Amino acid sequence: MSNPSDELAARMAAAYNAGEMAQVVALGEQAAAGDSTGEFIALLLGSAQQATGRMDEAIETFSRLSQQHPAVSAYWNNLAVVRRQRGDLDAAEQAFLTAQSLAPDDADVRYNLGLLYTQQRRWPFARQSLMDAVALAPAFIEARLQAAHACYVCGDNTGQEAMLAGAAHWPAQPAEQALMLAAMLSVQGDLPAAFDALARAQLPDGLDGHAMRLRIVARRIALLERSNQMPVALRELQQLPLATLDALPPDDARTRAEGWAAHAALALRAADYAEAADFYRRIAALRVDDESVAAANFGLAAAYDKVGMSRESWAAASAAHAAQLSIARDVVPELLAPDSQPLAMSGHIVSRATYEAWTPLAAPPAERSPIFVVGFPRSGTTLLEQMIDAHADFRSMDERAFIHELTEGMALVGQRYPEDLARLDQTDADHLRAAYFRMVADVLPDLGTRRLVDKNPLNMLCLPMIMRLFPEARIILCLRHPCDVLLSCSMQPFRSPAFMLLCSSLQRLAHGYVQAFEQWHRHVETFSPRVLEWRYESVVSQFDDHVARLGRFLDVADASSMARFAEHARAKRYISTPSYAQVTQGIHRKAVDRWHAYREAFAPVLPMLRPMMEKLGYDD
Repeated sequence: MSNPSDELAARMAAAYNAGEMAQVVALGEQAAAGDSTGEFIALLLGSAQQATGRMDEAIETFSRLSQQHPAVSAYWNNLAVVRRQRGDLDAAEQAFLTAQSLAPDDADVRYNLGLLYTQQRRWPFARQSLMDAVALAPAFIEARLQAAHACYVCGDNTGQEAMLAGAAHWPAQPAEQALMLAAMLSVQGDLPAAFDALARAQLPDGLDGHAMRLRIVARRIALLERSNQMPVALRELQQLPLATLDALPPDDARTRAEGWAAHAALALRAADYAEAADFYRRIAALRVDDESVAAANFGLAAAYDKVGMSRESWAAASAAHAAQLSIARDVVPELLAPDSQPLAMSGHIVSRATYEAWTPLAAPPAERSPIFVVGFPRSGTTLLEQMIDAHADFRSMDERAFIHELTEGMALVGQRYPEDLARLDQTDADHLRAAYFRMVADVLPDLGTRRLVDKNPLNMLCLPMIMRLFPEARIILCLRHPCDVLLSCSMQPFRSPAFMLLCSSLQRLAHGYVQAFEQWHRHVETFSPRVLEWRYESVVSQFDDHVARLGRFLDVADASSMARFAEHARAKRYISTPSYAQVTQGIHRKAVDRWHAYREAFAPVLPMLRPMMEKLGYDD
């Protein structure tokens, strides 16, 4: 005679496999009423209750299962997932941690815990948990995508690239994930893969599908504008008529905001500043999320600045920084302390006496060393990078933090930076150089015999590492009036959480600027590197002379191609820094002395800046 419970379990399993969740629930509830539920029946019942949105009942079922079988990780994981979906996030975390303690090698548990931390905006925890899931299951694409996103939010570009390795060959993604993937691939400069991810996005049915199509068009326009493909972007804009955006349901603020943002960006590029400002004000008013509010206010600040409305521009930029501060608070809360140092590297000093005690090591000559372009952000480093890259003998790799990552790599093997640079032997130094060039090869596999241009402004804070590995390297320090630099930084949406915090107030930004240059000058006195000072204002006024001077510094016989950098930048398509549009326009004086229109805002920080301004050859 067959067991009734076994028959019921078989009927429930058949209904479950057929997708008939309501039937599973009905059968399971009959079993519960008869008090004959077994472990498998309860599991099917809880899963069906979850699938049909009966979350409270699913929580009760999975709670009972996990209490009856406390050593089974899967039941705790199921309970945690339902609690997360129900919004009981603290209880969900405890259940996930219990599941993880029972099955530390279960990638699904770590993935689900990472999703919980993402929902809580606890980004460092999300990043670690999701990357742990990928380490356990490297082919787990959903985990790789979410881990990459957490890295993206945390400003971990290297981690993001590692998580997205091979993403161009991933299966088509649901539309929301495809939008996320395209955004990250574009940041890496892989525009073909970004456009392909959007083209293959899996759209939902009905009104949701219609909204997603509009969001995909808006993202395509953003990518086209970001890569300076303006004619194509304008053609795409015809697929995003304002009437269609206005007809969206009132609660679909995100689609409307993204559509308006596409219109605003192209209006700004077309110098229709009034229209751009109108769109940005409307987007900011929707308050979709902190990212949207920050981006809209940065755009609004740019539009106001173009028409000389400096007070309104500064107010919009301040609103943008307030929104970014909320973002950074979730990523680097430790930097919110008044005495924190967002530019932590500025505190690392190597004295002359320490340097003289370094063991001499063999190193590459100048012609086989990178050319380092450094300076505080917004000092003209991207313009210079494109100039050098326009010459056939050189190749830049956009902005990479590889030198900084070497300093972090020392810590991973128990070495202190910069103190233990003195203890490196030849093998250590060779390994560090090899690690650097491996990272370069991932970005520039076709570098060949061309000389590498490593442009990262804040490599100015890593001069000890540069001098230990490449003591003969040529270094170009980009200079610009400090107040113009700080104004430009204040108007830009930087992705680095630490830099968001640095720019959150002009006082903090000015302090960071002074610290950076105090360290730089101390290290120049210590190391006596081969440095060319590249002063933005002089380049603008005496361009040809400075191109020739640059050629002599780099031992280039004919530097004329460097003068055609704007044409080169337009052909390059993707430039990762905020200067992506400006460098395509050639040399002009519009960016010189912009800060005078904002003198009132700068008055409180001028006493702090003035000694450094004088040292750099500037006045107010």
